[in-house]
Amino acid sequence: MNKRILCLIVVLMMVFALVACTAPAPAASSAPAEGKKYKVAFLNPDQADDSQGFADKMFVKHAAEFNFEYQGVDAKADPAKQTQDVRNMIAQKVDVIFINPNDPVAVAPALKEAKDAGVLVGIFSSELSPENQQYRHWMVGANDYNGGKAAGEAFMKHFPDGAKIVEVGGQAGHDAQVKRHNGFMDAIKGSKIEILETQNCASWSTDDAMNIMADFIVKYGDKIQGIFCHWDYGFTGCIQAMKNAKMDFSKIFSIGVDGSAGGYDQVKAGEQTISLAQSFETMVIDSYTVATKALKGEKYEQQNFIPWVEFNTESIKTIDRPEW
Repeated sequence: MNKRILCLIVVLMMVFALVACTAPAPAASSAPAEGKKYKVAFLNPDQADDSQGFADKMFVKHAAEFNFEYQGVDAKADPAKQTQDVRNMIAQKVDVIFINPNDPVAVAPALKEAKDAGVLVGIFSSELSPENQQYRHWMVGANDYNGGKAAGEAFMKHFPDGAKIVEVGGQAGHDAQVKRHNGFMDAIKGSKIEILETQNCASWSTDDAMNIMADFIVKYGDKIQGIFCHWDYGFTGCIQAMKNAKMDFSKIFSIGVDGSAGGYDQVKAGEQTISLAQSFETMVIDSYTVATKALKGEKYEQQNFIPWVEFNTESIKTIDRPEW
């Protein structure tokens, strides 16, 4: 063989060997490269809702800490728009969708599309029904069943010999409404607490709650010893209905849920006995934390619950007023 050709073959063999030795190893997982800025979106059910407007503010506040490029999308309380919002985020190729569903059943097919397209789906605040949880990767929120249960236990503690109460529910069929009611009912089962009537609202509307409470006052009047309202700003409406009827609400044991600024003020003023509080800032931070683990291919919990905190006339002396 020609010496020149032989030398050329030897040189080529050495080059191939060098390339083989220095080629990068296959990635151990599909996790994005360190330092990549992930695109995330919070599909807000209704920016006008105080809690969700505040949640959006917290998503903005903490995005940079987690190296996220954030955008908020407002469904304006329209389930059809929120479904389209999900599909728009798929088209924009976001890495993560955080969503608080307006209608958890209606939006489920779109969430399945997102998950099938490789988008991480995190439910925020309100969980999907069990049969649809396969279409999300995780949820972060307060355990609304436990919130309702805590309310029921507080009523039994205050009324050991029983009492007649009314329940003003949240948005009919909403995950939080269903679980707060179920937790409450399970807690008082077998007790002497008598529910005169339960009625849910068409939406999380203060006016809806006020109208329902006005009807209760007409029907039951002074028989009402206690009120369980599913959210603090709903109880704001209950207070107004009692004021309109010139009812002495200071003698009524009342519980609202959420721990909003309205609930804080109402407890401080003696108009509301207890507010069971959830921190939406904690919820946002936990949502970002779980998302980061998922993006890195690390293990994470599928259901993540934050603790409830009780606002009462004593505890609020050491608690800062909420921003929402």
